[in-house]
Amino acid sequence: MGPSDTNREQARAALEQHLDYAFRDRSLLNRALTHRSADTDHNERLEFLGDGVLNFTIAAALFEQCADAPEGDLSRLRASLVRENTLAAIAGEIELGAAIVLGPGEMRNGSRRRASILADGVEALLGAIYCEAGFAAVQKVILHLYAKRLANLPSAASLKDAKTRLQEWLQARARSRPEYELVEVSGADHCQHFVSRCRLTDSGDSVDGEGGGRRKAEQDAARRMLAQLGADS
Repeated sequence: MGPSDTNREQARAALEQHLDYAFRDRSLLNRALTHRSADTDHNERLEFLGDGVLNFTIAAALFEQCADAPEGDLSRLRASLVRENTLAAIAGEIELGAAIVLGPGEMRNGSRRRASILADGVEALLGAIYCEAGFAAVQKVILHLYAKRLANLPSAASLKDAKTRLQEWLQARARSRPEYELVEVSGADHCQHFVSRCRLTDSGDSVDGEGGGRRKAEQDAARRMLAQLGADS
């Protein structure tokens, strides 16, 4: 066993310790940790399976824990827990990046730290655990990984996007819905910059927002309007 093989096994041992789960089938673990850039026997199918298991497990945990929460709040909480950024953070906590197998091109690009690859790797691991040991085993791992996050859930209201929060704030005061207008698009096709305007039809107040897409610019404009109204707390 060469130095690189030794390092890989050490990384995997550390990963399994964080998961509190040891794979019996090492080839299954290898597949879960192999990016498509490295081999045809890669982790995308396991990622698909892990995504489904993760969504159900988190949904069931929230359903039991938040007994009085309406469906909309549960959906927002689940989305915040299974989104790419959260999964990438979990990947960092379990030292997944050191164990991922990447192709030469992805290695040069620093993809070991890319959020999408890390998030997909977490889902692939969960899919692999399900394949090897069944639902109860993967559910135990998921609840272990999410224990602190489930114990410290944010308020559902804080997870609403800015446009929703602005509309609800205005509706609660019997005011008209805001209007959004695309003001400007600049930059090359692959990196366009958008400016959108949020206008309150009943008062004429307006504010511009910007971002890398029309939706992002509108959300930014809504955030700025909430701040202008003193309603962003």
